[in-house]
Amino acid sequence: MSGTKSGGHADDPFQEGGGSLLRQPKAVWATAGASVVAFMGIGLVDPILPSIARGLHASNSQVSLLFTSYFLITAVAMLVTGFVSSRIGGRRTLLAGLALVVVFAALSGMSGSVGELVGFRAGWGLGNALFVSTSLAVIVGAAAGGSAAAILLYESALGLGMACGPLLGAVLGDMKWRYPFFGTAALMAIGFVAITAFLKEQPRPARKTSLLDPLRALGHGGLASAAVAAFFYNYAFFTVLAFTPFVLDMSPYRSGGVFFAWGVLLAVFSVLVAPRLQHRFGSLKVLGGSLLLLAADLLVLGYGDHTTAVACTVLSGAFIGLNNTVFTELALGVSDAPRPVASAGYNFVRWFAAAAAPFLAPKIEEWTDRHVPFVVAAAAAAVGAGIVAVRRRALTIEAEELEPRHAAQDGVSAFAN
Repeated sequence: MSGTKSGGHADDPFQEGGGSLLRQPKAVWATAGASVVAFMGIGLVDPILPSIARGLHASNSQVSLLFTSYFLITAVAMLVTGFVSSRIGGRRTLLAGLALVVVFAALSGMSGSVGELVGFRAGWGLGNALFVSTSLAVIVGAAAGGSAAAILLYESALGLGMACGPLLGAVLGDMKWRYPFFGTAALMAIGFVAITAFLKEQPRPARKTSLLDPLRALGHGGLASAAVAAFFYNYAFFTVLAFTPFVLDMSPYRSGGVFFAWGVLLAVFSVLVAPRLQHRFGSLKVLGGSLLLLAADLLVLGYGDHTTAVACTVLSGAFIGLNNTVFTELALGVSDAPRPVASAGYNFVRWFAAAAAPFLAPKIEEWTDRHVPFVVAAAAAAVGAGIVAVRRRALTIEAEELEPRHAAQDGVSAFAN
């Protein structure tokens, strides 16, 4: 991904792929629809975290383990998903992931203790990893309009899911904290049926992926730099997602409304604003600037009053949307490794931060006060920006040099940003 104005995918989706973005085969819409629900599952529990804590007589740090177990398993599973999909095919991998989510989401709703719920969320994370690591590859393989249109469609699904997840959690969770889990299981079951009906098996890659291939891909300086920068960014991202609901301490409806607005900004800036800013300023300038703005936003969030905290939570969605898109395209284009392999290594590193932040933020609050977790998150975002600046040469690549090579490869791996 070039650091110049000519960077990568950023400048062509609306000129070339935009006209065909909505004219897609049923298989693409079935996969994209299931992707929306998969991403809904990430933010689903946000508005009901305090309700879960009260219902299961658990502390904030115990309830935050719902995110930690989910993303820890997701991170480790990234080393396995390519191994699985290259052997059984994308369609079967998607269906296996969906089936696991249906089972473990339903079991989550029946949990009798916070320990059970944390364990079932881990199983949910495995299913989600199998699904999201394969969904973009399937969308790219079946979409009309090329990879640029497919990435836009995928980012749209991500944004819509992240926006609607808290809303669904609020509506169902206001009745009972267990209902959002049952609702997700039902929606994913519908996705399973849709993919079974409309998606045909796609050609498997010529070379099977080994378990060590993603780790070997991280030997590339550019990909390793992107992964480490994304690690620090994800710590900041998931401090907002997993810790802020406790700080806001609002009813499920109000908290769901805040995170719905946050998700709308995330979607708009990810799909509409990021490509235009990349085209004008270059990917790395947009990424570095957005990370620094996120850091500033987190500091104000941590030290402001309640109204300010709400406003800064919503505003953070804009910076997170920008970062998600640029990091996704950067990791897709910076390495000459096969895209599924490179993305698995990249995701393996960055998802550990998504597991760490929900666990550490409440602990830091217990050890200090409610301000310090946001200071740590802001520092993490600033470190990410520093890595982008220092490793600029390694992260800069003319996309056209790798595009022919990538175009010949089977699929692109997805990013659960």
